[in-house]
Amino acid sequence: MPQDKKTRRAVRQLSADVARKIAAGEVIDRPNAIVRELMDNAVDSGADSISVEISGGGIEKIRISDNGSGMTKEDLSACARPHATSKIVDTADLNNITTLGFRGEALASIAAVSRLSISSGNWRMKASILEDHILEQIPLVQNGEGTIVMSEGLFENYPARRRFLKRPSSENMLCRETFVEKALPRPDIAFRLTTDNSLRLDLPKDVTLTERFVSALELNESTENFAELKACGGTEWKFKLVIGEPTVYRSDRRQIFIYINGRRVQEFSLLQAIEYGCQGFFPNGTHPVAALFAEVDPSTVDFNIHPAKKEVRFRDSSALHHGVSSTVKEYFRSYGIKNSQIFEDKDNEEQNNVPGFDFGETSPSLKVSENHSKTNENSETQFFSSLAALALSENSKVQEKNEKPAISTGPQKTAGDLRSRFFNYDSTQTAQKTLYENHSYKNDHISENSSSKLYEKTEFPQFTKPDSDGFCYIGTVLNCFLVAQVQDTIYFIDQHAAHERIIFNKLLSGKTETQALLIPYKITTEDESEEKYLEAALPFLKNAGFTGKNAGEGIFEFSEVPARWKGTQNDLQSALLDKLVKPEDIIYSVAAMTACKAAVKDGYVLDRAAAEELARQALKLPDPHCPHGRPVWTTLTKEQLFARVRRTR
Repeated sequence: MPQDKKTRRAVRQLSADVARKIAAGEVIDRPNAIVRELMDNAVDSGADSISVEISGGGIEKIRISDNGSGMTKEDLSACARPHATSKIVDTADLNNITTLGFRGEALASIAAVSRLSISSGNWRMKASILEDHILEQIPLVQNGEGTIVMSEGLFENYPARRRFLKRPSSENMLCRETFVEKALPRPDIAFRLTTDNSLRLDLPKDVTLTERFVSALELNESTENFAELKACGGTEWKFKLVIGEPTVYRSDRRQIFIYINGRRVQEFSLLQAIEYGCQGFFPNGTHPVAALFAEVDPSTVDFNIHPAKKEVRFRDSSALHHGVSSTVKEYFRSYGIKNSQIFEDKDNEEQNNVPGFDFGETSPSLKVSENHSKTNENSETQFFSSLAALALSENSKVQEKNEKPAISTGPQKTAGDLRSRFFNYDSTQTAQKTLYENHSYKNDHISENSSSKLYEKTEFPQFTKPDSDGFCYIGTVLNCFLVAQVQDTIYFIDQHAAHERIIFNKLLSGKTETQALLIPYKITTEDESEEKYLEAALPFLKNAGFTGKNAGEGIFEFSEVPARWKGTQNDLQSALLDKLVKPEDIIYSVAAMTACKAAVKDGYVLDRAAAEELARQALKLPDPHCPHGRPVWTTLTKEQLFARVRRTR
């Protein structure tokens, strides 16, 4: 009920009991908070083996043991007092925090909401809301090594708080997540997690960061799918980053971890730095799987801004941000090149530059068929013609092997007949006869040891002879994919993604034609920061073909755009101001949008010469991904085909 406005209450100092419960609520809100605080203390003790046992979701019992430096009788008698700690002495120490725990609130808060016991050496201390640091002598525990800390009956003296806890199974999951969070950055320590007397995780020590990352998160991918990157910024910062290949992705950011000085924090700027570096390799709203382990000068970072130490404040994180994004970007660029070299280019200039073939829409060689249905019909006829020829070739091989009389293969066995047999298709509807229908293979026996004779004998126009690199263009399927063969591998090339990447490369190279606008685009900024941002971006935009100037009053006018630009003024404004990336990176997103709008689309049927040249250039791309991260092509090998039809050699 709302209080009467005239009611006045006197100011009173809270009792020690109420104050302790309020303070404890800031630190210990559920069982996993106890796991977090006690594991921090175990790591700080110098232990190289830590075991966590949980019962009833951590509500009934949490037991954490370590083999660290242990505690003396004097330590035990004072450790659970409010603000008791061995980590800091005076305020100056707050500017140079090197431990995970430092506030002296954890044990006091746990004792305020549960029954706490700590055993070390041959002494045990008990503390709770009903007991105040009761010390008792016990037999030597763990051969005198380390400490055992146990919490029981969480919130049993605080029923209102206990009602807000989740089911034990849900609390178990949260405790497990906290356990993994603490185990990830310390591969030099062995960790064991036992839940309700069942061993759930056993993480050995002295492994690599990548091995710890994969095993702790129990990922389906192997360590071979991850890279471990390193960078150093002098004495200010250094980091290690474990990140998955583009084939390792998730639909959300939950498996991107940010650690600062061994502590996981919620730091959006560094998460953003990882994703900036990944730009162009994780399309369609997907995200990488990664963990950043950064070590920074303690005097440049403040952890004392959140009761659970989940947030951090940097004096200046721009250098670290740039180091992370550039390192990730360089890795993915080299990854794309490493995985895309199909041909060994003899000419270095050809390898380093975008090929000179013009894929602009005005080029006569990139001509879209006016009659899609007719082109599709011809493509279908060609496909079945080749199918018939291959079938006859196999028949010839069988005849030669078995030394049986040749089977008649007269003109009546046409591609149209095969088509009608398998698809109930009326070949009389096809106006154009295939070459196969006008050619008899009655006396032609293709040699089993010569694949080149297949081209000599059939002379089908949809096939080309393999060139010196083994490249052979086959045709277009589904009005979207270009099919080519290189040696024993078939490549299915997405014509839109390939054309988009080629245009994108040309835009970034600065070799793009521009067109003047009759009515200039006017981009309006909302505040001074956006105005400064666009002012800094103008030189980079001009390199991409966008010529603009500051017209004053927060308005920027663009008088020229790339000749291939198909967007609108709103598209340009969205590309420039939505994400506010660094000015030197803005050209990437603008060029990507330009290339996407200018590239051929799904359903465009290219003439044969343009399609073949596009396929050739696609397989020579240094980075076989479109600017938005989708692969340009996929493959199917001879071995894979053999496996599909269960064929042996």
